[in-house]
Amino acid sequence: MIVEQIYTGCLAQGAYYIESNGEAVVIDPLRDIDNYVSKAATNKAKIKYVFETHFHADFVSGHMDLAKATGAEIIYGPTAVPGFTATVAIDGQVFQVGELFFEVLHTPGHTMESCCYLMKDAAGKQLGLFSGDTLFIGDVGRPDLAQQAAHKTLEDLAGLLFDSLRNKIMPLNDDLIVYPAHGAGSACGKKMSAETTDSLGHQKASNYALRATMTREEFIQEVTNGLVAPPGYFPLNVALNKQGYEDIHAVLDRGTKALSANAFEAAADETEAIIIDTRSAAEFAKGFIPNSYNIGIDGSFAVWVGAIIKDVKQPLLIVAEEGRAAEVVTRLARVGFDHAIGYLKGGFEAWKQAKKDFDIAVSMDGNRLAEMYKQDPNIVLLDVRKKSEYDSEHIVGAINAPLDFVDETIAQLDHQQTIYVHCAGGYRSMAFVSIMQSKGYHNLINCSTGFKGLKETGAFPVTEFVCQNTQL
Repeated sequence: MIVEQIYTGCLAQGAYYIESNGEAVVIDPLRDIDNYVSKAATNKAKIKYVFETHFHADFVSGHMDLAKATGAEIIYGPTAVPGFTATVAIDGQVFQVGELFFEVLHTPGHTMESCCYLMKDAAGKQLGLFSGDTLFIGDVGRPDLAQQAAHKTLEDLAGLLFDSLRNKIMPLNDDLIVYPAHGAGSACGKKMSAETTDSLGHQKASNYALRATMTREEFIQEVTNGLVAPPGYFPLNVALNKQGYEDIHAVLDRGTKALSANAFEAAADETEAIIIDTRSAAEFAKGFIPNSYNIGIDGSFAVWVGAIIKDVKQPLLIVAEEGRAAEVVTRLARVGFDHAIGYLKGGFEAWKQAKKDFDIAVSMDGNRLAEMYKQDPNIVLLDVRKKSEYDSEHIVGAINAPLDFVDETIAQLDHQQTIYVHCAGGYRSMAFVSIMQSKGYHNLINCSTGFKGLKETGAFPVTEFVCQNTQL
């Protein structure tokens, strides 16, 4: 038996490859399926099923391409209505893979079709629970994402989740292993652990949502407290997962088209594409194509693209480091952004060599900003971390304007005022500054070392630390 968690850090997402006696199942696969196909081929195994725990909102699943490539049968939980050929299982239905047996447990609450897959051996021993977004390590799935589709209130869905956990999951054996679909950093839950697996018994003892003495009303209150609006691209990803999507190889072929500086410029003018510069914040600050957004590839790239741009149909042009264009297009496709139309051949250096105009962004570290603060304690500080981070600890007087909701901030800033922008470490603040510059705001200065660097100078008064009750 092989049970492998294939974890993708930038999405905080766990897919699973399970193999037994020459047969395999893949659970909640990513869209780039080559990894799963090659594993099966290497082991001379046949991928028999693709199990989906629900219609995902935060990424586009690889179920369709994987089924097409391998002949695997796609399985969903009860009440699912897929727009393609798939089996909608009934509660309690069992699927055999080699010498393993997977029982479908319908667990509505996160979404109405949410289900978990209980893995057992031939003797009936409970081995593992593939819990999707129903149960995380340290948390449970947020119940606010499917309200419109379910025609239910937030409290209705939270109540259903309470029932699912108590009736279907908590009675299971303590020694089975929980394999969730996400870990810390995902927007599908409030406060997940950095651990990506655990025993169910330990979760019963440590996960606030599984507290044995918790009433239904207490559960609803605690699970719904601290929720914020989900990223704008989530409903669009749900639609793609329900109805289908373009083959990823076609998306890659289109997005990895190499464009000269002249062709790149013409494409930007003709299509109104957004230019995404995926270099580091430090490199971007030295020079970039006017109106570019800086969203670094070495970070939670796809998540921030979705939070900032929202419309998955938006045409995109890419500036990337040498040899990384395919990686960028792949990571965009994972969250449904299929309309990259090419990348700048030779990168930003090619743009400069073509004598094209470029901009720079003013950036300074915490020590330099501290010296300025000592001379003028009234300088305007803008903190673009999440509200939960800001509420936990921030510089006294700093204004909170989360990058997640940058569109709401644009109309509130004074064009003439010099504003010093920081996040936790410099990634999000440069993204914020780049977007604002594209909108005509040129008096924003990035703090490259972020809140951590500012705090370490000792020059800034900082609020008393309060433990976060949510990561959203």
